[in-house]
This record gives sequence, structure tokens and C-alpha cells, in this order.
Amino acid sequence: MSNSNPPTANLLMARRGGSFLRTVIGPFVALAVVIAVFAIADNLQEDGGRFATLRNAQNILVQSATVAMAALGMTMIIISAGIDLSAGTAMALSATVLAWVLREGYSPAVSVAAGIATGCLAGFVNGTLISRLRIVPFIVTLGTMTIYLGLAKIVGNNTMVRPMPSDVPDWMKNLLSPRLAHEWMIFSPGVWLLLFLALAVAALLRYTVFGRHVFAIGSNEATARLCGINVVRTRIAVFTLAGFFVGLAGLFQFSRLTVGDPTSGTGKELPIIAAVVIGGGSLSGGRGSILGTLTGALIMQVIASGCTALKQPNPIQEIIIGCIIIAAVAIDQFRQRRLVA
Repeated sequence: MSNSNPPTANLLMARRGGSFLRTVIGPFVALAVVIAVFAIADNLQEDGGRFATLRNAQNILVQSATVAMAALGMTMIIISAGIDLSAGTAMALSATVLAWVLREGYSPAVSVAAGIATGCLAGFVNGTLISRLRIVPFIVTLGTMTIYLGLAKIVGNNTMVRPMPSDVPDWMKNLLSPRLAHEWMIFSPGVWLLLFLALAVAALLRYTVFGRHVFAIGSNEATARLCGINVVRTRIAVFTLAGFFVGLAGLFQFSRLTVGDPTSGTGKELPIIAAVVIGGGSLSGGRGSILGTLTGALIMQVIASGCTALKQPNPIQEIIIGCIIIAAVAIDQFRQRRLVA
């Protein structure tokens, strides 16, 4: 990887400085509108008033944390003009490996390390196949999605992996518990970990050479290569780092379920990708932000919580989220056409 900042990367940084607010402010306004609409509708009910409360806000953050954690890595992938359809099954594989290692009598530290390493390895395999075979990410990760599902079933012997309750430490059980051990914490430990890592990734993308290279590759891979960027190495690093966050999402999933379910990640790639897209990330590459991604994950969970408060069935939630995804992609395409014009 080149240590210099190529002209393309510097130009991208200048453009990002002017477009950052435009990228983030839309999803943030959308989140505020969604919260206001559901809060008003809930207060109009006879037995309402439960949506706009601190306890509900804590529950929303806990319920969105798993998707948001995996979406941190997906943000980097989408900025680099890639996509990862295997994120959901890789997350379930990581959780299943963690549960299996824990059940076999190993320490919690070793079990967590094994789960995270599984996520990193899955990401590394994706990045290597995409870069070395020069196959589009959609096809590669579509294939590895079923591979990781099959591996998770092999690890779990086609059933859930259930460690003994005494083998699961309290800190792991309470990682995403809405019931706080100390009131001063305000949010669960897992939410604080998510926020800390989100800040770290945002700084990585905005202030490092690696971040400039990621944006440059997503904007124009051929030009980035001509400017001296090692595209193969950078892409492998992006997918491996994304796998790290998938592994942590597997830890979050295990924390909530306390079992390793090989099939629990099926379909989870859709909300992970949707969080990035709703948050202003472009499927064409070259644009996205961590703050936008977190906002996108919150929008989906606020809609789910609001529909529950209004006693609306799950299909209504899915229809609303689907409409928001279509609207977000349509806005992105409109922006792309304006840039070309």
C-alpha cells in the first residue's frame, strides 16, 4: 500500500468535506421525523405514552446494536463499491463457533476470540476470492453465504449449540441486556462498545491514508490503481476488517440468545445492507458515513418499535422499511445523475 496520498484521494477528501453534511443530514432528519410521527400517534392512543420514554429508547438501542455492529464493516465495503451478502450467515457462523468453543470447556476469552477470528477469516476469504479471481462481490458473497450457512450447520450438527448456563459468564449475558447493573451507565455495555468502535471507524475512514484509499477505490477503481493504490491489498483489508465487525455482531447475537443457532443469520444481510443504504451510502461506491449508517439502523428499529406500540402487525413494518429502502436508492440514483449531468 502506498504511503503517499494520490491526487484522486486528495480530491475525494475535498469533495467529502463539502458533501458530508448532505450525506448525513438527510437520514438524521428522516430519523427525527419517524420518531416524531410515532410519538404523536402513540400519545393519541388511549393506553399510549410508552413510545417516547427512556426505557423504550434503551430497548431500541439494544435491539439495533447487532445489525449496527455488522453494518460498520458493511459501510467500508459499500464505500469501496463492494457488497457482502454473506454477512448474515457469517455472523451466525461466528456465534455458533463461539457457543461450541464455550460448550467444550474453553474460557470465555478463548471463545470470544474464536468467534471474532471466524468472522475475520470469513471476510478474508471473501476479499481474497473477489480480488484474486476478479469476480464481482455480489456473486462471490452469494456463494459464500450458503457456504458459511453449511459450515455453521456442521459445527452445530444441524442443531443449536447450547453451552451450560454456568459456562456463560455474567458479563456476556449482560452485554446487551436492557436492564442495567448501574443506573449511571444509561445504556448497556454493548451499546457503549458499538459507539466507541463507530468513532474509531469514522476516524479511520476520514483521517487515515487507508480511508482515502477506500473512497478512491469506490469512486474509480481504475484511476485509483493508476495513482499507485494497491487495490487488491486494500480490498482484502476492507473485507477482513468488515469480518471483524461481523464476528463482534456474532458475539452480540450470542449474548442475546445464549445459544449458537446456525440458521439465525439467514436474511440478516438485508437489514445490514439497508442500514448503510438508508444512511446515505451509495451502492455505486465512493460515498457513505458511519453516522449515517448508525442512523439508518436506528430508523429501521424505531419503525419496528413504533409499529409494535401502535399494535401494527409485522407485515406493516416490512412494507414501511421496504418503501424507505426504495426511496433511499432512488435519491442516490438521482444524485448520481445530477453529478454526471
